[in-house]
Amino acid sequence: MRLMIIGASGFLGAHVRHRASAAGAEVLTAGRSELPDSPRHRLINLAQEDPAGVAAMIMAAAPDVVVNCAGATAGPPEAMAAANITGACTLTRAMLLTRRPPRLVHLGSAAEYGRTEPGVPVTEQVTARPGAIYGATKLAGTRLVELAAAAGLEAVVLRVFNPVGPGAQQASLPGRLAAELRQAAGYGTDVRLGSLDAVRDFVDVRDVADAVFAAAAAATLPHPVLNVGSGRGVPVRAMAKQLLAISGCTTALHEDAQGPMRSADIPWQQADIRRAVADLSWTPRRDLVTSLTDLWEATLDPTRC
Repeated sequence: MRLMIIGASGFLGAHVRHRASAAGAEVLTAGRSELPDSPRHRLINLAQEDPAGVAAMIMAAAPDVVVNCAGATAGPPEAMAAANITGACTLTRAMLLTRRPPRLVHLGSAAEYGRTEPGVPVTEQVTARPGAIYGATKLAGTRLVELAAAAGLEAVVLRVFNPVGPGAQQASLPGRLAAELRQAAGYGTDVRLGSLDAVRDFVDVRDVADAVFAAAAAATLPHPVLNVGSGRGVPVRAMAKQLLAISGCTTALHEDAQGPMRSADIPWQQADIRRAVADLSWTPRRDLVTSLTDLWEATLDPTRC
């Protein structure tokens, strides 16, 4: 199998690349950033490219599957719209222009759902009502993929919940907390976060990569959207305390800072993953302690995957 991974230098993309390579797939990469260790890498910014040019690139590379990990999780609204909406539009139009379109595996986000009923795992059938710009732009990208699928493109959207593990970026709470704990350990400072009252579904990034590869390799894709999470709701405060314990730091955690806008006003979220388990023959295998331990260790060795 030949995979083209767009956004291969990002947190999710890097792990998808590692998983596919370990499975023996032929991996091509593309994205806005250089990737020196990828001999078959193409510089491309989907938000600025012409669909015909992207279609020509895809036809020349002849992948079996295109995995779209590109996008923006933060920044001005216009930047998120360009990355998450315009980019998805360019890619889907380009793939429909190819003579024999490859399969598309597109990474969506749990933020598309917005506020859900506390205590009830969210299914793919729930009406998505994003409460912030990030979720709205990701939902628009999902709708574009669904439109392309209706036009004949074989495609699936994996709605990823809260990925955690080695390499987690500071745009995520676990990534930010790990970085600040590492700094606190060196300087003896306290750590200031936003409110930790929420419940989230934390899924190991390597389990996400397993799901992506399973979607790429599946014989059929019965459903257009699949939840990819752990299937467990974890209090964010418990996650933070677990990471603090793993770090061995004696610093204090204060909840008096600004929280992330992309998850504002979402007190509870847990994925119902039964559809992904059935469609992809996939099950998340790593527990949160493993994810947080590996995240912490990776703050000392950023090359650890």
